[in-house]
Amino acid sequence: MAWIQTVDETDATGIVKEEYDAAMARAGEIYNIVKLFSVRPKSMRAFVELYLAVMFDEDSPLTRMQREMIATVVSKVNECDY
Repeated sequence: MAWIQTVDETDATGIVKEEYDAAMARAGEIYNIVKLFSVRPKSMRAFVELYLAVMFDEDSPLTRMQREMIATVVSKVNECDY
């Protein structure tokens, strides 16, 4: 696995701090996939917005469970720990 520089929670400011705080409120932790974007705050915000739109859109023809199962299968196929 590659080691990528990220912004630590204690050093976060601006957009990164806002997204870290929102992640903590949503999930009780900040997942590494979110931290990976921390050195590019605008990209981080766009990633989080896309994730929320895909996974939580109430107008989706797929249920939340189906979307989670698809994400799990894709991660497994890609040999990803997430």
